[in-house]
Amino acid sequence: MKRWWLWIGLALISLLLVGVVYAQGGEVTKDDINRVAKQLYCPVCENTPLDVCETQACADWREQIGELLAAGYSDQEVINYFTERYGDRVRALPRQAGFALWVWILPVVGTLAGIGIMIQLFRRWMGRRTVATATIPVEPSPVRASSDLPEDYVARLERELREWE
Repeated sequence: MKRWWLWIGLALISLLLVGVVYAQGGEVTKDDINRVAKQLYCPVCENTPLDVCETQACADWREQIGELLAAGYSDQEVINYFTERYGDRVRALPRQAGFALWVWILPVVGTLAGIGIMIQLFRRWMGRRTVATATIPVEPSPVRASSDLPEDYVARLERELREWE
């Protein structure tokens, strides 16, 4: 009977140890480092993501990212760490707060405004087209009776209107 409790106790302790090891996450891989590095820009090269830049500064930053991840920092904590030290210019995506919020809002507003303008233009264009087709005379043109236009021009105009129908 005592051995049964001993085996259950050992099983529980081993599960707890496995949980602690699993929570630490093990070793940091290059994929983990690049996942964070994609969200940061090179401090030397303009508009170059940190994960693809070949400068020594980027190599140092990637190494530092690995150290921070190994120390238990989350991805966002690592990004915040670099932002606090080097400013917002190192972020690949701007913050979603303050003045930088306009970077996120204006494209949506611009797109919606453009769609609205296009809808209005399309409706206006379709309205004119309907009115224009309704005013085309089916009978011979009354232009001849009250016009000072040359006869050959009026004849050509009437011929083209008949062909157009």
